[in-house]
Amino acid sequence: MEQIKLSEEYIKLGQALKAAGLVSSGVEAKIVIQDGLVSVDGEIDTRRGKKLYGGEVIEFDGQAVKIVK
Repeated sequence: MEQIKLSEEYIKLGQALKAAGLVSSGVEAKIVIQDGLVSVDGEIDTRRGKKLYGGEVIEFDGQAVKIVK
């Protein structure tokens, strides 16, 4: 499982998708999140601005990424 290490207190869900290379742009991130294609800790989340503080696992398109502090 890929990991994203936080350099700040948190990262927003849309930014995390882009940082992990799961989407190519912020616009694409917005679309896939709003369409209910992204889950955080196994739950679908449609909030692009959801703050991730570390410990969460995001999933999209069969790939999982863990957010670490």
